[in-house]
Amino acid sequence: MNFPDSLQDTPKSLRLHIGLFGRRNSGKSTLMNALIGQAISIVSAHPGTTTDPVEKAFELAPLGPVVFIDTAGLDDVGELGALRVERTRAVLDRVDLALVVADDGQLGDLERELIAALRARRAPFVVVFNKADLREPARALLQDLAADGVEAAVVSATRGEGIAALKEAMIREAPESGLDDARLIGDLIGPGDVVVLVVPIDLGAPKGRLILPQVQTLRDILDSDAAGLTVKESELPAMLARLAAPPRLVVCDSQVVLKVAADTPREIPLTTFSILMARFKGDAIGFAEGAGAISLLKPGDRVLIAEACSHHPLADDIGRIKIPRWLRQFAGGGLEFEVKSGRDFPEDLAPYALIVQCGGCTVTRRQMLARQYRAARQGVPMTNYGMAISVAQGVLDRSLQCFPAALDAYRRARGKSTGIPARNPGAEATA
Repeated sequence: MNFPDSLQDTPKSLRLHIGLFGRRNSGKSTLMNALIGQAISIVSAHPGTTTDPVEKAFELAPLGPVVFIDTAGLDDVGELGALRVERTRAVLDRVDLALVVADDGQLGDLERELIAALRARRAPFVVVFNKADLREPARALLQDLAADGVEAAVVSATRGEGIAALKEAMIREAPESGLDDARLIGDLIGPGDVVVLVVPIDLGAPKGRLILPQVQTLRDILDSDAAGLTVKESELPAMLARLAAPPRLVVCDSQVVLKVAADTPREIPLTTFSILMARFKGDAIGFAEGAGAISLLKPGDRVLIAEACSHHPLADDIGRIKIPRWLRQFAGGGLEFEVKSGRDFPEDLAPYALIVQCGGCTVTRRQMLARQYRAARQGVPMTNYGMAISVAQGVLDRSLQCFPAALDAYRRARGKSTGIPARNPGAEATA
């Protein structure tokens, strides 16, 4: 039996996403094939061959696991062309590194507008002058780009020339933080600590396995040389009674947070898998501020439920059924809900009084932050499933106990919406 290389099993959401952008027939597909060393994208001299984003998971040393995204030309025309351009521009929000591909040795208005859009998103990029075998860029242009702090490379993808230099430029521009540095729980615990994970087994639990955030949390506990004890919510009191010393932390599914909060002594820190994902994949402080605005909801308000993946709805689906029910109860009824799945995240968020985002286990941190930045620019509060549920259950102060800055942000936002002054973020933890 051939076992797959563990590196190739790295989830896409934990890989560095590299997008290729440019005009039709600028050689984006040929360039991606040259970088990967495989003929993944279809190559043709006919403009517009690539109609939808094409993704390929790959290892690019020394960046490690990456996903290349080949896109349609930004100068596509016609009704279908406009749709392709729209899909291409949507990819800008989910790349960690962009390659701006130009040919004919020049940068036109389209390429310069693309560079401006990437800078507005704070996304690193490299300008790639392709087809250098036909025409190279002027030395003055390269000097101007360098003076502007822009990394540029000159290549001929068809001949494989300049590819090594391009890879070096990509490494220099790649985000310094690195995806391997992100931790779910490792910075909250130490060697020898015990963490109790409370995992309900219900309709939302996939048969025969755990959901990804639970698996990732357990792996991070093991990587921290700590011990993870996994129980159902009904077994938590007995487990805590059997332990010789209190656990360092209790982490539970958001749907049972009210019961777990009641069964866990207040001196034991408590949070949820979804709240851990909020800081792993996005800006937890921003999500906490959005949670504080839930107190402003009133009948007639529209709420967007944003799911990062597409899945078959269950009879008691968390995003479509449970969260709307809990928030309607919290607001006194009359809320209107709209669900968007996968990459279908609206450009115009103004119609919504609140956005409730899922944990985002299938998307990258940059994708999640892009959604948060868009909401912040438009002045729309945004929180995530776990925080919204904890607010509706009246236990978010407890669930954010481990994260003082986020707790303070939540209390300040809630104080603005209710007129109740924010308290010391450490007060409840020491009460």
